[in-house]
Amino acid sequence: QLRVAESGGGSVRAGGSLTLSCGATTSPATHWRVCMAWFRQAPGQEREGVAVMDHDGNPTYADSVKGRFTISQDRVKNTLTLQMNNLKPEDSAMYYCAAGLSGSYCYRGLELYDYTDWGQGTQVTVSS
Repeated sequence: QLRVAESGGGSVRAGGSLTLSCGATTSPATHWRVCMAWFRQAPGQEREGVAVMDHDGNPTYADSVKGRFTISQDRVKNTLTLQMNNLKPEDSAMYYCAAGLSGSYCYRGLELYDYTDWGQGTQVTVSS
């Protein structure tokens, strides 16, 4: 079983920055790899993928955040970070870290069905 927890949300003005962090733990410990990604959901909208990084270190971003957000990952510690710069009011949402176990390398995208375990979410609010 995976346990996922995010932190780092908050309220900022447009143009500001925030860093989100996520950690995933398995119980019991497993040799399987943990694939992780960031999603977000604004009120009244569907949950959407924000960023993911594959096993080779190649990131994939939603078009709306390209050039402003940066994802990084520590595969040994199973931690995921999202650096968000030049935030816009439309970035306001609940941000979720998603994870899933894999018996092979992680080459998953930003589809909801690729992940089985989710954190509680951390709120990001950007004011104009």
